[in-house]
Amino acid sequence: MDMRKYYALMLVATLALAGCGSKDDDDELTEGKGGSSTAASAPAAALGTASIAGKVTLTGKAPNAAKIAFDADPVCKSQHTGTANDETVIADAKGNLANVFVYVKDGPNTAAPSTPVVLTQHGCLYSPHVFGLQANQPLQIVNEDGTMHNVHCMATINDGFNVAQPTQGMKTDKKFSKAEVLVKFKCDVHSWMHCFAGVVNNSFFSVSGTDGGFKISQLPAGSYTVVAVHESYGESQPQKVDVKDGEAKSVNFTFAAK
Repeated sequence: MDMRKYYALMLVATLALAGCGSKDDDDELTEGKGGSSTAASAPAAALGTASIAGKVTLTGKAPNAAKIAFDADPVCKSQHTGTANDETVIADAKGNLANVFVYVKDGPNTAAPSTPVVLTQHGCLYSPHVFGLQANQPLQIVNEDGTMHNVHCMATINDGFNVAQPTQGMKTDKKFSKAEVLVKFKCDVHSWMHCFAGVVNNSFFSVSGTDGGFKISQLPAGSYTVVAVHESYGESQPQKVDVKDGEAKSVNFTFAAK
């Protein structure tokens, strides 16, 4: 059987069972099951001049990353010279931990940007693997591959969705109306594909890089609670931070390997 026909049949069956994806692509997600209020429910705060920066580290031995062989889809396999590593836990020899969403939990609401955050499917992988955006900020999801994907958003506070993207270059636009950390995305066609979004009501967030570093800028002076969240290790112990105008504070987070 032709591989594209096979994936198309499999996806149709999945969508039928899930009962999802009936909304138009440009529909805003409506209220979910409770939780944080929308970003529009309070006046937007002015940006400030303070910042918080630091590192996220992992203690203990990091798990061996699973290998992704891409054999299930020839189009995926043709874009890779060999295997790739699953991105669930990325830590270097020093324990610097990447892909950790760090945000100011009680930060003042800021106006949602009109510029979309772009989530790309390329080489049958999501990029970025972890990202942040504000409630009511546009999210654009792009299929850059010449094979079928579907974007299965497994939100619990916001409404989830399951949208097919059968053609290369297809774009789907969405919005989340409420804060939710973290929101999982997966592809029901390619089981190895998954990523996470941190949806918050302000612009005070960051994602740790491969060196474990992060930085949150333009904070107004005040007292804040800063939290780090990892897809596998959960939420860190919150840390209280006081900043004055123009002040730079350092905060570090540690997770223990399972």
